[in-house]
Amino acid sequence: MRSRRRALALGLAVTAAALVASGPRDGDPARGHPGGAARVDAGGRSHPRAHAPLRAPAHGSRAGEKVTAPVRIADAATVRLLRPGDRVDVIAAEPMPLGGMDGAGGDARVVARGALVTKVPEPLSTDGAAGAADDGALVVLSVPRSTAARLAGASATARLAVTLW
Repeated sequence: MRSRRRALALGLAVTAAALVASGPRDGDPARGHPGGAARVDAGGRSHPRAHAPLRAPAHGSRAGEKVTAPVRIADAATVRLLRPGDRVDVIAAEPMPLGGMDGAGGDARVVARGALVTKVPEPLSTDGAAGAADDGALVVLSVPRSTAARLAGASATARLAVTLW
C-alpha cells in the first residue's frame, strides 16, 4: 500500500512539474480568451477585450505569477479546519530514517509561506473506509509558480502539513 502511494505521489509530482514547465509562454493569449486579453469588471466577471493588444510580462515576472496548486495534506482533520481565504504555511516532514527509533523525528522544512487557501474540496469518500485517514485530504492553494513546483516535489517524498496563520 505504501509503495503504491509513493508511486502515485511521484507520478503526480512529475505531472505537476511538467504542467508548470509547459505553462503559458510570454506573449500567449490569456487563457480562455484566445482573441485578446481579459478585462474584469466590478462584479468579478471577465470579458474579452479584442481591441487591447497583448503585452508580454516584464522579464522575470513569471516566477512570481500565481498559480493554483492542489496539495494533499497528510492530516485530514487539519484540512477540515481550513476555509477559503485562510493563509497557511506548508511544511514537508521527511520520513524518519530506518532504524531511527531514538525518539527524534525526521527533518521538516517549510515549503510554502503564506499560501492562500482557495478551495477545500469535499472528500470523495465519507464512508469511513479503512485507510481513508492515511490518505490525508486535498486543499487548493494559490502560490507563485516556483512554489508550486517545490510543493509538487515535496509531496513525492514527504508528508505535508499546514500551519494556519
